[in-house]
Amino acid sequence: MQADEPHDPPHAPQAGAARLLLGLVQGICLYLLYRALQDKAWPASAPLLFAPLVLVCLYLPPLAISALGHMDRRRLLLWTGCAALLLAGLGCYDAWRIADLPLLPAGAAQAGPRRGAQPSGALLLFAAAGLFIAHSLVLAAVREGRRIASYAGHFDIAWKLGVQLAFSAMFTGGSWLVLLLGSQLFKLVKLDFLERLLREEWFSIPVTAFAFACAMHLTDMRPAIVRGIRGLLLVLLSWLLPVAVLLVGGFLLALPFTGLAPLWNTRHAASVLLCAAAAFVVLVNAAWQQGGDGKDVARVVRGAARAAALLLAPLVLLALYALFLRVRDHGWTTDRVTAAACMLVAACYAAGYFRAGLRAGWLPSLAGVNIGTAYVVLAVLLALFSPLLDPARVSVASQVARLEAGKVGADKFDFGWLRFDGARFGRESLDRLEAHATGPDAGQIRTRIALARKQENRWQGAPLPALLPEQLRANLRVRSKDALPEGLLATPWASKQDAWQLPDCLRRGGVQCEAFILDLDGDGRLEVMLANDKGMQSVLLGADAQGKWKLLGTVAFQAAPCARVQEGLALGKVRAVAPLLNDIEVGGLRGHVVAPGPATGCLPR
Repeated sequence: MQADEPHDPPHAPQAGAARLLLGLVQGICLYLLYRALQDKAWPASAPLLFAPLVLVCLYLPPLAISALGHMDRRRLLLWTGCAALLLAGLGCYDAWRIADLPLLPAGAAQAGPRRGAQPSGALLLFAAAGLFIAHSLVLAAVREGRRIASYAGHFDIAWKLGVQLAFSAMFTGGSWLVLLLGSQLFKLVKLDFLERLLREEWFSIPVTAFAFACAMHLTDMRPAIVRGIRGLLLVLLSWLLPVAVLLVGGFLLALPFTGLAPLWNTRHAASVLLCAAAAFVVLVNAAWQQGGDGKDVARVVRGAARAAALLLAPLVLLALYALFLRVRDHGWTTDRVTAAACMLVAACYAAGYFRAGLRAGWLPSLAGVNIGTAYVVLAVLLALFSPLLDPARVSVASQVARLEAGKVGADKFDFGWLRFDGARFGRESLDRLEAHATGPDAGQIRTRIALARKQENRWQGAPLPALLPEQLRANLRVRSKDALPEGLLATPWASKQDAWQLPDCLRRGGVQCEAFILDLDGDGRLEVMLANDKGMQSVLLGADAQGKWKLLGTVAFQAAPCARVQEGLALGKVRAVAPLLNDIEVGGLRGHVVAPGPATGCLPR
């Protein structure tokens, strides 16, 4: 028999009004911060202040709204004050590690918000998760008057809060749908004031926060309804457990026959295995709920829960081994540090659940495992978003050490990653490597760092050194009687703005292309068509009136199979022909007639 549901304390009469006021104040504060960011004004010009303010204004009001009516004033102030200090500290460190500081001399005027004014997406996400866990632990402890509440209290508070948040988000979205519907109704009679009002941030941001606060209050006033929805959700989830056990069990049984090599070749085995482990934890708890004797749980679900508790261990062990192989071969990265932290949490669950699965009874020790692991999660999150275990700091130190030890060559090292993804630590490492690089690769390291500094964003890719005419000539197999124009060979194709549209044979050594020299417009100046070895990419190069070579365009073989293109290229059957249809000029503008079919390239089959 399961433990009785704990009863909620009576709500203070002023709780409803205070909650709505908090929602309105939160909306106004968030709008002011948004306006400062858009106008590049203070406090957005001070990242070490702006990021903490965003975190506090975003998360502290919902925390206080949830606690009102369930905590006395002293405990409420103590808890929200501690949460505010923690959020401010994490936000300040997050801004410091991202921002390029100092950008200006001391005392100089700041022109706008510096890089890192806003909190990182990872911090926003995991701060919400950490506050959810901590708030559940604190509320349960306050309600029972103990430092660590019973598992029944933790279970009730956590699931109630989760359902509240989900329905509050749905209510907020529904409120916006009603407002949008009203704006369209008024628009039918040529009144667009509501539509224009909804586009104004000074209205939309406070309204969103106010609607969420209303929903939190309404759901808190009806705990029985929330518990009923929670019970139905848990029953439905528990019946997914037998299916999950069959699938995971079949996967583990297949491994002796398939071997582990296919698993490691995916390069994302650890993340998939961790997701499977997380699904097991959620589904086992959906079936186990608050424990008890389990007589009201179907026998097949109880059997599946015990099997899942035992199968969780091999899943986590496989994930740990996959991570070990990647780190051994390629060192630490930010993703691997985060994965290692997740595996620590998963290992706590796996060890505790495996022990519970071996004991008689209805998994008797899960309560202690779940409570203990909740504190482990909080400790891991604090370590990840503080200097203790900052993934950027750990990964930068690991990758730079591999470079300095010669485990990875300077030609293969991603210096752009240090600049854009290594936070402050990566940029400091770039400065140190540039100043103190020694050994045979020192010159190449400095060259690659200089190229990385020219990148405008992470996705641009570091500009490649221009190929020498001899290197470019070796890349191009001429299939015509004419020789390659010297102007084409002397052009620094890799540094052009449209280099991403060019085939690799113009930018990298050792990449072959077929070159066909043609005169497409009959003006006596030759153009060159380049095609890669598979015929999947063909471009046309030509010189302008000043003799500067550039990309004229790509060559499209519409609705043509690539096999036919490859065959024609191999036989050298390439020539210039007149277009089937001339261009159309409209008011001095030229339009091309494009036949139906793929716009560029050819059909793979």
